[in-house]
Amino acid sequence: MTSQPFPLVPPKKHRNLAQGVVAHLSDSIRDGSLEPGDKLPTESEIMRLLGVSRTVVREAISHMQAAGLVETRHGIGTFVLEPAAATTLGLDPNTVITVRDLVAILELRISLETEAAALAASRRSDEQLAQLRAALDSFQASARSGDETVPSDLQFHLLVAQSSGNRYFHDILSHLGLNIIPRSRVNSARLAKDDPVAYMERVINEHEDIYSAIARKDPESARAAMRTHLSNSRERLRRAQEQIQGAVQ
Repeated sequence: MTSQPFPLVPPKKHRNLAQGVVAHLSDSIRDGSLEPGDKLPTESEIMRLLGVSRTVVREAISHMQAAGLVETRHGIGTFVLEPAAATTLGLDPNTVITVRDLVAILELRISLETEAAALAASRRSDEQLAQLRAALDSFQASARSGDETVPSDLQFHLLVAQSSGNRYFHDILSHLGLNIIPRSRVNSARLAKDDPVAYMERVINEHEDIYSAIARKDPESARAAMRTHLSNSRERLRRAQEQIQGAVQ
């Protein structure tokens, strides 16, 4: 397919400019303005049409690559990918509704992502490490300024999976999408009566531990750091679930 005219509707205002570009491009994919196989506008075109810098455009494209929405072919351009079919893995993200469902997803993630992190520590490239650092920096900046943290959190976990060198880790997490980040559905920290600032600092430190182990190519530490992070998330959700159950009894 040839590239379609880029929608001229102004993007919604986002505090994070890259997230605004991601949202605008993703909306264009969802509404059919950009179809699978279509080539995205060039960086220069997106810069001109959306009024953002080249750095912002590249960060946005990196987010979309990590989420499995687009792929970049060097020297040719960036193209929209076919959406993952829900039946491919027998998992329908739309059925993840309750806190119990989110706990179950975390249990699945613990088994998958601990090994993905260990493999990433063994196999990651310098370029992938730089992408992980950028995603983590974006996450930290958003968390400490009170901005939305879910997109950069998701990107970090998808990049760890991608760095494992086994595409199936990435495929499964990408298929589940935002459902892998409990904060996209519930404020588990508030429900579990955690201090929100202390909660986010703990989450930042947990991500730093994962990154550091991958950076120094230490598979066992990467496995342990990822398990600690996801297990802590599961326990926060379990406490939130207990609060909900207590409130309705």
